Amino acid sequence: MIHIKNNVFTLHTQRTTYQMKADAHGVLLHTYYGARTGNDDLSHLIQLVDRGFSPNPSEVGHYRNYSLDTLPQEYSTCGVGDYRMPAIVAQNTDGSHLVDLRFQGFAVHSGKYALEGLPAFYGTADDADTLTVTLQDPTTHLTVELYYGVFAEIRLLRASSVCLDFPQDNLDFMTFDGRHTMERELNRTPLRPGVQQIGSVRGTSSHQHNPFVMLCEHNADETHGLCFGAALVYSGGFEAAVESNPFHDARFTVGISAHHFCWTLEPGAAFTTPEAALICSPDGFTAMSHRWHRAIRTHLCRDPYKGRRRPLLVNNWEATLFHFDAEKLVEIARAAAPLGIDMLVMDDGWFGTRSSDLGGLGDWTVNEEKLPGGLAALVPRIQALGMDFGIWVEPEMVSEDSNLYRAHPDWAFHAPNRSPSRGRSQLVLDFTRQDVRDFIYDTFCKILRSADIRYLKWDFNRSLSDVWSAAIPPERQGEVYHRYILGLYEVLERFRQDFPDLLIEGCSGGGGRFDAGMLYYTPQIWCSDNTDAIDRLRIHYGTSFCYPVSSMGSHVSAVPNEQTGRTTPLETRGVVAMSGAFGYELDLSQATEEERATMARQNAEYQKYYDLIHTGDYYRLTNPFENERYTAWAHVSPDKREALISVVTGTAHSALPSLTLRLRGLDESLRYQVNGGSSFWGSTLMHAGYPIPAMQGDYRSIQLHVVAE
Repeated sequence: MIHIKNNVFTLHTQRTTYQMKADAHGVLLHTYYGARTGNDDLSHLIQLVDRGFSPNPSEVGHYRNYSLDTLPQEYSTCGVGDYRMPAIVAQNTDGSHLVDLRFQGFAVHSGKYALEGLPAFYGTADDADTLTVTLQDPTTHLTVELYYGVFAEIRLLRASSVCLDFPQDNLDFMTFDGRHTMERELNRTPLRPGVQQIGSVRGTSSHQHNPFVMLCEHNADETHGLCFGAALVYSGGFEAAVESNPFHDARFTVGISAHHFCWTLEPGAAFTTPEAALICSPDGFTAMSHRWHRAIRTHLCRDPYKGRRRPLLVNNWEATLFHFDAEKLVEIARAAAPLGIDMLVMDDGWFGTRSSDLGGLGDWTVNEEKLPGGLAALVPRIQALGMDFGIWVEPEMVSEDSNLYRAHPDWAFHAPNRSPSRGRSQLVLDFTRQDVRDFIYDTFCKILRSADIRYLKWDFNRSLSDVWSAAIPPERQGEVYHRYILGLYEVLERFRQDFPDLLIEGCSGGGGRFDAGMLYYTPQIWCSDNTDAIDRLRIHYGTSFCYPVSSMGSHVSAVPNEQTGRTTPLETRGVVAMSGAFGYELDLSQATEEERATMARQNAEYQKYYDLIHTGDYYRLTNPFENERYTAWAHVSPDKREALISVVTGTAHSALPSLTLRLRGLDESLRYQVNGGSSFWGSTLMHAGYPIPAMQGDYRSIQLHVVAE
């Protein structure tokens, strides 16, 4: 998968090629990334020309055609003649900001590299190789090692975190943006001269922008066109930018946000950047998404839940908010068990004096007025009904009205002599501190060992602000944002190692920390605090470009919906939530017999189609941002012999034309039976289509089960 000759490094995956070359001056040139080629030296594509106001390195003398400002580089520097976005900036001991990296050497070994303290895709000697390229500044001896992990199905890089130079700028920049309760809405815009950038300065990957972005040809769509996707395996502040210069070249970078970032690098020390994963697809968005989904499921999410069935659960939050006790929880569980639900999750309000979001966070002791006898008494009652038990926690937060804060006010982020800003009436614990991390770990170990708890919902309900650590000297406060994330990863890894069978679901007000970094520790993430089925169509659509269905926490909630006030049929809420880690977010004890029968049927169908939904290939059949009449998607088994197609309509109107849906992903040469009835050739279903019966009313749904004969 890695071919090296004359300092030309060619990395092949099954479908793509990535190449760089160390030239005669030691500059590491980026020569190609795209559809698979041979092992030719592609530096012939680089034309050396004299462009005005582009200076030349001293070693080329008066030769004016060689300039760092015009060359495509693998890892761009600063202050030495390249005026585009740098991949690295450093302040030297003499006060200068010059960095001039030159090729020093390389190494190759079998298997996929790992990053100390950071999540990363993983692989063995059987399915991955690693190339390490070393660069060094000849004056300061600052050394940078670039790691490239190559799998048969995906391209994985780790640089700063990645810098890609494209020989053309006739591309579109695709980002996934939004806000709390409406995350990851697709935005697509052509590149224009200058810099286009998205990112987060919130200390998390954020609701506002996701650290997955794409570049694609103008005509690229689901089935055609060249596209590149990049995902930063990181859960903190980030920036992703693309710059188009006057010569119609494009430079793309992604990495840790530069906002308040300043890392002191001691002599002999090293700084490791997060991993960036890249996938190139010459065949449009769907093929790219399939590769992302497989890579995340098999090389990022870890045991035991990357292959094990997730529990079908009910969470009591929207049913009770803070107002519950043990009897109410048992009542909900008693109503859930006959419906085929596997687990009850107890949400916020079970600990300390917590009765609202104004206080109590940090005092993680069971409130025995609500739960007499504690978890040791409650959990067996739930298990006696045939269900497992899980809890909600928010370990990274503290309320000022708490015993923890009164004892350790320096454990929370806030600057000296300033009143801190609050989010949801809470402050953020300083996870850069080992004493804080040890306290959190020991506290929750005690809770987890007090009863048979199978699931943890790990929430984070605010952005970082007032970021100042009492444990770090003033001159190194620029390290706090990143050290916070490293501390979070350390704690999650300890739980991962010591409680290997515990299912942890990530959450940050829903989708505020939905990223590849968290998926390394938590195989599923609450997709959004917005449980409205129609809004979720858009949220799931954008999320699916990178992240697999198995990673999306998705529940049926009550109507009118808490976030939108919209009323949708229970059947439709089930169809939408079924395309994810399925569950319920309502008071099942108040359900009617008709509703209970519908839920029992939904749950049985979800279990029947579980493997198809979670491991099949996902197809976006419509774009809900463009098609308001209906939204359709499909799950297709890897062998193409089975598919589940889901359709949800919009608002009803009179005398609408009939609807015919063209399926995708089937085998043209096979005949398929639809919902146990008529059969058709795969070519017929994909090219001619299948008629969707008319459905009266708003927000109706239908599912088609298609099986090869």
